[in-house]
Amino acid sequence: MQAFTTGHAAIQDLDPYRFPAARIEEEPEMAPTVVGLMDHDDYLLPAPDPTTRLSMPLDPADRRRLELHAALTTAGIAPLPGDLDAIKALCQLDDSTHAALRRWLNHAL
Repeated sequence: MQAFTTGHAAIQDLDPYRFPAARIEEEPEMAPTVVGLMDHDDYLLPAPDPTTRLSMPLDPADRRRLELHAALTTAGIAPLPGDLDAIKALCQLDDSTHAALRRWLNHAL
């Protein structure tokens, strides 16, 4: 372990990426922003209003497709573009078969 020297030279020797709080006198101090990542032309989106949400039920095949994509993402499996036809075919199966498929994917972790 190396001991740091005291004084001005020690602050300049600190890596600004590893020690972002170390201030270098030659650089101007940046003004803080929201989360520190927003530019001057960025703006925050308002929170969604639950009363304006559409109340359309999903088709069972669409619900199964979303659940299968979520299970694949959780398992770390990225479907290839050619796999979309297989996913569409799997989503046409009944709910119990689809639940078994998701259970298998969850145990594959």
